Amino acid sequence: MAEQQNFANHAQVVPGFHRFTLLLILVVLVWSIKQVMTAFSVATVMQLVAAVALLLVGFYARAFSTKAQDRIIRVEERERMGRLLPDDLKARIGELRLPQFVALRFASDGELADLVRRTLGGEFAKPRDIKVAIKSWRGDYERV
Repeated sequence: MAEQQNFANHAQVVPGFHRFTLLLILVVLVWSIKQVMTAFSVATVMQLVAAVALLLVGFYARAFSTKAQDRIIRVEERERMGRLLPDDLKARIGELRLPQFVALRFASDGELADLVRRTLGGEFAKPRDIKVAIKSWRGDYERV
């Protein structure tokens, strides 16, 4: 298992994707733009189109997988909240927004009810604020 997760280190970076692959795509894009500007032809324009398409594939692959994970987190957290929250808060689970569910997944079972109450009370302006307020961090080692 990775080191104990907390607010400071919970964002996962996959070097092969976030650094190496995206850097290569950007290099190809810059090279393609240069080629179009210095040796304009149908071939260089198609190379640029392919580079832009590759960049979009990289972006959407990440965006789609993150969206799917967020939806799964919402289902898991609704189920967990249904087990752990007092009845007055259970009735209000539907008021939470997806980014709030995603942030609350890091809260330990013991502090979940208080954080949900504070979230529904409008105490947190952003999901980041929820994460900062968590005292007993519950790591998510599966997310990519």
